[in-house]
Amino acid sequence: MALMERSAGLSVSQVLALSAADSPQRDFLVAGGEGHSYTRIREESDALAASLANLGIEAGDRMAILLPGCQEFVVALFALARLGVVAVPINPRLAESEIRYLLRHSQAVGAVTVERFHGVDYLEVFEELLPRLPELQYLVTVGEEDLWYDDRIFQFEDLVSAGRGRELPEVAIDPGESILAILYTSGTTGKPKGVELTHRNLIHAAAATADGIGLERTDRVFGVTALFHVFGIGPGILGCALTGSTLILQEEFEAEEALDLIAEHRATVHYGVPTVFAEELRVQRRAPRDLSSLRVGLVAGAPMPEELAREVVETLCPELLVAYSLTETASVLALTRAGDPREKRRLTAGRPVRGMEARVLESDGTVLPVESLGEIAARGPQVMKGYYRQPGETARAFDADGFFRTGDLGIVDEEGFVHLVGRRKEVIIRGGYNVYPREVEDRIHAHPAVREAAVVGVKDAVLGEAICAAVIPVEGAIVTDSEIRDWCGEILAEYKVPDRVHFMEAFPMTGTGKIRRVELVRLLESEDTTRE
Repeated sequence: MALMERSAGLSVSQVLALSAADSPQRDFLVAGGEGHSYTRIREESDALAASLANLGIEAGDRMAILLPGCQEFVVALFALARLGVVAVPINPRLAESEIRYLLRHSQAVGAVTVERFHGVDYLEVFEELLPRLPELQYLVTVGEEDLWYDDRIFQFEDLVSAGRGRELPEVAIDPGESILAILYTSGTTGKPKGVELTHRNLIHAAAATADGIGLERTDRVFGVTALFHVFGIGPGILGCALTGSTLILQEEFEAEEALDLIAEHRATVHYGVPTVFAEELRVQRRAPRDLSSLRVGLVAGAPMPEELAREVVETLCPELLVAYSLTETASVLALTRAGDPREKRRLTAGRPVRGMEARVLESDGTVLPVESLGEIAARGPQVMKGYYRQPGETARAFDADGFFRTGDLGIVDEEGFVHLVGRRKEVIIRGGYNVYPREVEDRIHAHPAVREAAVVGVKDAVLGEAICAAVIPVEGAIVTDSEIRDWCGEILAEYKVPDRVHFMEAFPMTGTGKIRRVELVRLLESEDTTRE
């Protein structure tokens, strides 16, 4: 509570300034085996801000950040925040066409980019993009290249060096109105939309999450790999900055290295999506590390199968909390707490964080009573300002009382706990019956031979939509489609039992560990057509 009160009314650059004054030599980041103090990050971000201002970049401009989990991302974010420039974080693993779309849609005047990553030469990518994006005037590169053939290209380190000691312009930031970042939704069900989040949105979400899990100055946080994601900026970067704790970075998730970093740097808090914890479990069983420093894990981004949660508690983290997180609510909307009853922690996504309200709506917008199934809606200081350049979409996203319609189906019980059922748009209508994928997925996950499962609706001439289960078996396990169907039929109604079962080695995923359901449907329908 004290943390939220202390952060009220602050801008993001003020948050960093306070922590740098309070704990100047404490490590803010650990990256590449090196510690980066709060003072160092503040000085570097101020220097970068001064150089960017000297180039003519000013408050209200948009500037993209295409970087993996590195300290330059954090420095760039705080530099842009200091100038009132809107950050546009972009997953560097996106295809060139996707990057071009986001840069064009955001009207970015510049970009901070990695030079080479995962075999991709981003200097070549931008060589193609610059002539096609006239608003993109400046490119700041992170890497070793120092031979430039374009006067619009600058090296990150050179700008930091040139900006040291320069005066910074005074910029008025209204935390409740000034946009800190435009974060694009992952686009699992359609074209990504640019979510406008203010300083207040992201700071409140970060403070509420930190309070909910009891984050303290002595904590060392691991698991925030996708810094371009709302969770990486909110609970990750800003959560640590607010509490004075340390963020241990990994450029991109890899389970062996992740466990090594946790053990070496004595991480105490572990964030992650279910797939991250599942991968670490497999490695830890094969080659155990000393993970005794971990006190709590926080899982978000996708439903956590009950068996996986139990194994995580037994093997990785002695306590595991669940977060319900959305880009439009600046990350964590609801959260389970350490003191919640065991059943609530196991079966729900917790209660809304402080300052946020949740209720359930009928499809026509009517407010439903507690314990009713409908669309979850949320209101409070974390809810986005709107979708960038999409006033129509923004208006449709809110009800008459200012509640944001999440698109998620669920229940809010009498004690205020949120029970998630699935996405409203993902409901399968099979022969006139509504089938919620998550209910079927939970049953399939419980099968001992199943590692992961995803249930989607595919076109069917007779049923309208057929239930299709995509299953990744446990390594070495032998399981058949009829076994999966029989397993589901033991407790599910007949109309909920999958019509088809496809075994796969991997699912198409977003950069943040979520299943790309639209792409999965295409793959499964294509496979069905091929079989015919």
